[in-house]
Amino acid sequence: MSNSILRISLWVYLLIFFAYLLGPLVIMSVTAFNSSAFPRAAPWECLTFEWFTALFNDARILNGIKNSIIIGLGTVVLSVAMGLAGALILTQIWPKLRASYYTLVIAPILIPGVVLGISTLVFWDRVNRFLGLGPDSFLSNGLFLTIIGQSTFIASYCMLVLVARLQRYDLALTEAALDLGATHTQAFRKILLPFMRPAIASAAVLAFLASFENYNTTTFTFGEYPTLTIELSQKVRYGITPAISALAFIIVVLTVFAALMHEANSRRKALGMADQKTVGAVSKGFKLPRFLSGNPAAIALVLLSIVTITTIGTATAYSPAQCKANVLEEKRLETQRRIEELRSRRESQGGAASDATTTTPRTGGSNNSGFGGVFDPGSLSGGGESDADTETESDSNDSGFGGVFDPGNLSTNN
Repeated sequence: MSNSILRISLWVYLLIFFAYLLGPLVIMSVTAFNSSAFPRAAPWECLTFEWFTALFNDARILNGIKNSIIIGLGTVVLSVAMGLAGALILTQIWPKLRASYYTLVIAPILIPGVVLGISTLVFWDRVNRFLGLGPDSFLSNGLFLTIIGQSTFIASYCMLVLVARLQRYDLALTEAALDLGATHTQAFRKILLPFMRPAIASAAVLAFLASFENYNTTTFTFGEYPTLTIELSQKVRYGITPAISALAFIIVVLTVFAALMHEANSRRKALGMADQKTVGAVSKGFKLPRFLSGNPAAIALVLLSIVTITTIGTATAYSPAQCKANVLEEKRLETQRRIEELRSRRESQGGAASDATTTTPRTGGSNNSGFGGVFDPGSLSGGGESDADTETESDSNDSGFGGVFDPGNLSTNN
C-alpha cells in the first residue's frame, strides 16, 4: 500500500513539474495560431497562420536573427578554443596550483553580465584610444565587442564540459604515440582530438545557445548590430503581437527536432545490425525500415516531419477571412447588446429617481447635511429675514474694528 502511494505521488509530482516547466511553452505555441491581435490562447477566435507571415516580413527580427547567428558562431570558435586550452592546462598543471587556477577560470561565471558588458566596453575603448584608432575601427565594432564580451564567461562553461571528458582520458595513449615517434602536434591531432570530439560538439552547442539568448552583456556591446534578444526587448516596450509567439513556436520545434535527431542517431549507433534484425519484424507481413526498427526517437522524428510538412501545406491553402468576418460580426452584436443593456439600465434608474422625487416632498426647514445650512440654496435669498433683523444687523458691529469697514461710513450725513 505504501509503495502504491509513493508511486502515485511520484507520478503526480512529475506531472506538476513538467506542467510547470512546459506549460508556458505550450500556451505560447497555441497563441501563434490564434487570430487575436494580442497573444492569448482563450477565448479562441480563428485558426490562422498569418503571424508566421508577419514574422518573416519583420525586417528587424530577421536582422536580429542574422546578427545572433554571426555572434553565436564567433563565440563558439573563441569559447571552445579557450575552454579546451584551459582544460588541458588544468589537467597538466602542478597539482598544488589546480585549485587556484580552477577558481580563476571559473570566476567569470560568478560575475554579473552587466559588469562584464560595461568592463568590456570600457576596456576596449581605452585600447582603441591608446592605439590611436578612430571610432570606426574593428575594436569599436559591435560584433567584435559582443563576441569578446560573451566569450569571457561562456569559455568557462565550455571548459567545465571539456574537463569532464578529459578526466577519462588515458595519458598513456599520448605517451605511447610519442614513444613511437609522433610529435606532440600529431599526438594531439590524431589521438586526443578524436577522443575529445563528442565533448567539443557538446561545448559548441552549449556556447551557441548561451550566446543566442544572452541579454545582460550584449545590451552594452551590440552597437549597430542588435541581436534577437535586444530586438525582442525593444518590441516588448511598445506592445507585442503573436508574431513573437510564432518565433517561439519555431524555436521550440527546431529544438525538439534537433533533440530527436540526436537521440535517433545515438540509438542507431547503440543498436547493432543483429539487434535491428531481431527487433525489426513487427509482424509476419510487415517490417519497419532498418533505421526505424527499435528506435522510438526515429519514429517520433518521422512523425514530426510529416506533421510539419502537412502544416506548411495547409498554411499555403487555408484562408481565415470568412472566420474573421464571423468573429467581427459576433463582436459587433455583443457590443450592441451591451450598449442596449446599459441604456435600459440607465433609463430604469432615471425613472426610479423621478418617482422618488415626486412622492417625497421637500422640507426646506430640515438640515441633514451637518454643515448648518451653509450649502442650502434658500440661504442665498433674503426673503426669510425681517426688517428689524436687518436694522439690527446693520447697527451691530461684531468685526472688532470699530465700524471701519462699514459701508455706511462712506456716505455723507446731512
